[in-house]
Amino acid sequence: MCGFCGEIRFDDRPIDLGAVGAINQALRPRGPDGDGLFQQGHVALAHRRLSIIDLSSHASQPMVDSELGLSIAFNGCIYNYKDLRTELQGMGYRFFSHGDTEVVLKAFHAWGRDCVQRFHGMFAFAIAERDSGRLTLVRDRLGIKPFYYAERPGGLRFASTLPALLAGGGIDTDLDPVALHHYMHFHAVVPAPFTILRGVRKLPPATIRVVERDGRQQEFSYWAPRFETRPEEQALGFEDWQDRVLAALRTAVDRRLVADVDVGVLLSGGLDSSLIVGLLAEQGQRGLNTFSVGFESVGDEAGDEFQYSDIIARHYDTAHHKIRVDSRANLLPNLPGCIRAMAEPMVSHDVIGFYLLSQEVAKHVKVVQSGQGADEVFGGYHWYPPMADSQDPAADYARVFCDRGHDEYLRAVHPRLHGADHSRDFIRAHFAAPGAEAAVDKALRIDQLIMLVDDPVKRVDNMTMAWGLEARVPFLDHELVELAARIPAQYKLCDEGKCVLKAAGRRLIPTEVIDRPKGYFPVPALKYPRGEVLDMMRDAVTSRRARERELFQRDYVDELLAAPETHITPLRGSKLWQVALLELWLAEHGL
Repeated sequence: MCGFCGEIRFDDRPIDLGAVGAINQALRPRGPDGDGLFQQGHVALAHRRLSIIDLSSHASQPMVDSELGLSIAFNGCIYNYKDLRTELQGMGYRFFSHGDTEVVLKAFHAWGRDCVQRFHGMFAFAIAERDSGRLTLVRDRLGIKPFYYAERPGGLRFASTLPALLAGGGIDTDLDPVALHHYMHFHAVVPAPFTILRGVRKLPPATIRVVERDGRQQEFSYWAPRFETRPEEQALGFEDWQDRVLAALRTAVDRRLVADVDVGVLLSGGLDSSLIVGLLAEQGQRGLNTFSVGFESVGDEAGDEFQYSDIIARHYDTAHHKIRVDSRANLLPNLPGCIRAMAEPMVSHDVIGFYLLSQEVAKHVKVVQSGQGADEVFGGYHWYPPMADSQDPAADYARVFCDRGHDEYLRAVHPRLHGADHSRDFIRAHFAAPGAEAAVDKALRIDQLIMLVDDPVKRVDNMTMAWGLEARVPFLDHELVELAARIPAQYKLCDEGKCVLKAAGRRLIPTEVIDRPKGYFPVPALKYPRGEVLDMMRDAVTSRRARERELFQRDYVDELLAAPETHITPLRGSKLWQVALLELWLAEHGL
């Protein structure tokens, strides 16, 4: 729901409203239904609107409450806003709109920054206080909604995407060497506050940043799941946990129906999205719009999973839409637009699938529910079961997750970018932090709080919002995440992973989509590049601009080009695509 930006000045120089306007215009795809800009003294807020709740002009943003002396720019959805509104009305607050934005504004006035503890939803927002001059920046618990910022001489700018900030000018666009190491090593996951550019940072999930009028700043973390079973839950058995998971998921799916427009489902045909469809059908949804995407096969690797999505579509009689993508006709022509939509480079092959799927879905609905997060929350990946017996969890995790070792990284990038083994150091530090004692819980925690945020969640947000489509992720309901963290590991790891979720699913959906090989949106053409796709990658890594940038060493690039199908990461990604994508992303944004 929307995009926003703004600026605060700490000196006496005026805000560059032209720059703020340019940033806001760059956010137009995220909010095609309206725009607004508000300035008061040393603070300016701007907003692009995607109308989902309260479609009237009363809910337009930036929203200003002169009586309370507050203004807000907000992106996201507070699913329990009606209950909060009723509570606030009981406290004497009066409302002029019927949406969730005003609820956030008045909740902040009533409870201060602790208001976030009451919110169920996905959100990023900036609230300016007229009287104190203070600006409060907030991001939701699991980083579902993005928040980027750039420190500038005498001030600070912020926006929903990194490329939007670039539109305002004055950004240090040198590559950050720490972020580059994460990109090349940690499967392109660049943990907050870093981004690939030295001059841009991102607010970590579950973080509140308070910016004072004089430039003093403080950050507060307000949430983190604890991976331990509560004393009163110690006696629960496997079926008890199934009951709790199913009840929590029902609540999560129901919450995400809050909208004044229709809500569809991205249906891959796997357990996670199929469960969402099943639960919506259970609640009486009929004629539900469901959407799947597929590519052509390459070699022995299938390019679609329609056989499974068709089972669910038939079983629940959904209005099912299958989008078939031919790489020559669709992938290459649309790749530049897909890359422009990336707030940061994203190497997962299915990113183009989400981009093209979202383009089609946006023709039918404005809101969809999606199954992202279930694997990270319930232990669905192949690297979790071996962790149960790990004697060196950080090293074992890195061995199966990381794209390359530090020695290969030093061969890959220009010597001016060499440095410490930042990614392995980060993994070791995260694994050593308190709150997750078992090895598998350490892996689940880093995947939920770091990898998930800057890979699947960011990918879905960027690709859907490129077409003015809002994606909601019930598996990332924070109460469901907290519940899953308390479930004993053996109930997540059995049955080849996601055991408790699979068992709960058997009560509701056809078993054919549960007892099947694990899948995803496969895009074999990017994993095993041939023909025109390989030519495109070759042009990217050997272009004049790539040579001038001197990011990668020529011998390493030649090695990848000589046999691209053999240089595959442990997570089955293309090393050539990873290198080519960074060059393409930089070129697409004129860097």
